[in-house]
Amino acid sequence: MIDNNCIFCKIANGEIPAYTVYEDDTFRAILDAAPANEGHTLIIPKEHYENLFAIPDAVAENVMKIAKNIATLQKERLHCDGVNILQNNGAAAGQTVMHYHLHVIPRREGDGHLVPWTPLQRTNEEQETTLEKLK
Repeated sequence: MIDNNCIFCKIANGEIPAYTVYEDDTFRAILDAAPANEGHTLIIPKEHYENLFAIPDAVAENVMKIAKNIATLQKERLHCDGVNILQNNGAAAGQTVMHYHLHVIPRREGDGHLVPWTPLQRTNEEQETTLEKLK
């Protein structure tokens, strides 16, 4: 289903122009309008899924295949040193557009960008407790 009020639905389905890197029947991958680095690409499903929890498994599998292909192109053609693949779910995690999308961001040594978290100091007991909750 497409959400007529969703900007990413409109972009993914060609109603709003974008710089398209890749497109098939299910996805459109575009250059981010506010990129972290040259080549920063968003992979957007054409169907509306709010986040990772709503996206069907088959669609999630395919998005990673596309991400790998785009990351490979970024490395070969933009000569980046590495790639971040990021996906936020919910406002608390930094999701600002409530339509599932995956960021593929080329990285270069010394580019100054930080992945947004500060590592926690966890005791072995705390790790064991968390492990038991997730098993």
